[in-house]
Amino acid sequence: MAGGEGRRLKAVTGELPKPMVPLLGKPIMERCVELLRRAGFTELVGTLRYNPGPIMDYFGDGEDFGVTLDWRVETQPLGTAGSVKACMDLLGGGDFLVMSGDAACDFDLRELMRGHERSGAAVSVALCECPEPLRYGVAVPDENWDLRCFVEKPDWGRVVSDLVSTGIYAISPRAMDYVPEGREFDFARDLFPLLLERGERIHGALLEGYWCDVGTPRSYYQCCVDALDGKLRLEGVEGFIPPEAARAPSVSVPLPWESAGARRVSCRDRARLMRALSLGLAECGADFTDGLTLGSEHCRARIRPAADESAVVIEAAAPDPAFAGRLADALARLAEAQEA
Repeated sequence: MAGGEGRRLKAVTGELPKPMVPLLGKPIMERCVELLRRAGFTELVGTLRYNPGPIMDYFGDGEDFGVTLDWRVETQPLGTAGSVKACMDLLGGGDFLVMSGDAACDFDLRELMRGHERSGAAVSVALCECPEPLRYGVAVPDENWDLRCFVEKPDWGRVVSDLVSTGIYAISPRAMDYVPEGREFDFARDLFPLLLERGERIHGALLEGYWCDVGTPRSYYQCCVDALDGKLRLEGVEGFIPPEAARAPSVSVPLPWESAGARRVSCRDRARLMRALSLGLAECGADFTDGLTLGSEHCRARIRPAADESAVVIEAAAPDPAFAGRLADALARLAEAQEA
């Protein structure tokens, strides 16, 4: 997928499309092509929209880069899933891989595809750990790594995990049957919730390695530094090893009944702690739309990351204030045990 304009990167790219921004001497999309080729993906389709000329002129049919490349240029916005839907006649009848042409990573993509084939899921999503996941789609897996829900670009009050979607997907053709033809449709916003609603499985794969969404001048600069330092392994760069990885304020909805005083549990990484708590409490019927909440006809509790420090905040409420206090204390002890 290489149709993005990259408005936040204009200070770096000028009028160039975002996939052509250089990463240590080569367009970032060329780095993606190198990664795909190393993983054995040599038949590629590029989806384009904004200023497609420089991309098509540079890559041509892909022969100079050791792959074959076809192109689809959108005449109207189709969204991420809609643009892939428009390529289905070129993708054949088997599972296929989708990735952005403007993200830097060195994941072993073969591992993602192998895991997807074993899982039998409709879609497998490459995940990575992110201590500040506010710019991304946060994913909540169960103990089998099937994803229970996604929270798109949350504020700190809605962060329930430190796992974020990288926008790299292994997809079975049946998943694309849910995508309408010829209209805007997005993977994270539209398709994934629909798949979960229809009982389809979405599998999460936590891959080792480096990943960075090069979406801002700051992240672009950091990505270049990481490549120079060897944290991001790039072909032709010293240290390369071929593979065998604006905040909105929180809105607090009052809990019913009498509330106990909020408990704060300090931690090293609030998103990681929320992930551990989400996994541990998922089978208790936890809801993830407003932080992590648990409730019954007798009591209610909510656990959310603090917005101003690395800590989680625990609230509990019940008709009996003393019981609410004991519930809050118990959940605080659970959080402390996870942090220990």
